[in-house]
Amino acid sequence: MKTRQFAIAIALLCAAGIASAADAWPNRPIRMIVPNAAGGANDVVARLVAQPLAARLGQPIIIDNRGGAGGAIGAEIAAAAVPDGHTLLAATFATHSVIPHVQKGTRYDAVRDFTPVALFVVQYSMLAAHPSLAAGNVRELVALVKARPGKIFYASAGPGSTSHVAGLMFSRQAGIELTVVPYKGGSPAIASLLANESQLNFGPLPATAAHIRAGRLKGIAVSGPARSLSAPDVPTVAESGVPGFNQSSWVGLVAPVRTPMPIVEVLHRTVNEALESAELIGQIVRTGAEPAPRSRAAFGAFLRDEYERYGRLVRELGITAD
Repeated sequence: MKTRQFAIAIALLCAAGIASAADAWPNRPIRMIVPNAAGGANDVVARLVAQPLAARLGQPIIIDNRGGAGGAIGAEIAAAAVPDGHTLLAATFATHSVIPHVQKGTRYDAVRDFTPVALFVVQYSMLAAHPSLAAGNVRELVALVKARPGKIFYASAGPGSTSHVAGLMFSRQAGIELTVVPYKGGSPAIASLLANESQLNFGPLPATAAHIRAGRLKGIAVSGPARSLSAPDVPTVAESGVPGFNQSSWVGLVAPVRTPMPIVEVLHRTVNEALESAELIGQIVRTGAEPAPRSRAAFGAFLRDEYERYGRLVRELGITAD
């Protein structure tokens, strides 16, 4: 009996300690780990959301760029951080949907090691082509590739990247044979497209928009289930000849598992409030992304569904980090 009473007392003390820590939070700057290099699409989104979030929380949010290994390095650091609400991760499609299935020996579990906080945005990609390619839409492109199997080169940002997955998905669903050439990142992939070393790429809208406007590339279609708010005149792949095609990436906020729930709830509510701002919505749309606030439960279900969906896809497509 005394042992049971002692255990209950300890549990109550621990709960009181957590509540006290949550009440004092945040009492110093918050570190938001971004698992990508500075300047990329995911980094831009994280910084845009961090600004109003910091203003509402009353503490600076320090962006800590930890790129490498497709985002795994940053995710591993965040998973091992003290779960006190002062270290967060700007989780991405790569870190939580693909990389755990692609890279052997990843030192974090995308589902068990993090607590979902809030979804920031979904991001569609642009199927862009070199201007010399004799195809102006998806149907013409499919016909051209079928007439020249293995001769059309597709630039990806590397195994497990959004562009790599999108290219393999497109090949399979369109019934064509593209030669996928992996580069070490999105910028080299776009550079190869501009130089006509490769002819196709699914790249983030911000990475290709300026080149398309300048005539250096041409936009064929967007990857999502609906047209992009930032490129409403460009049709989707699905409506252009490959029914059912839908590939999008995302950025959201997660915390190390065991972060006190009162802190998680404050973060969730504050992020969603920030995403209601017309100014922030406009800034996000201009990056080529689309705000996607939802409940914490819905975000958690989204993370699990994405993890399972892309796990199956990685196995079916045989994607590896090699």
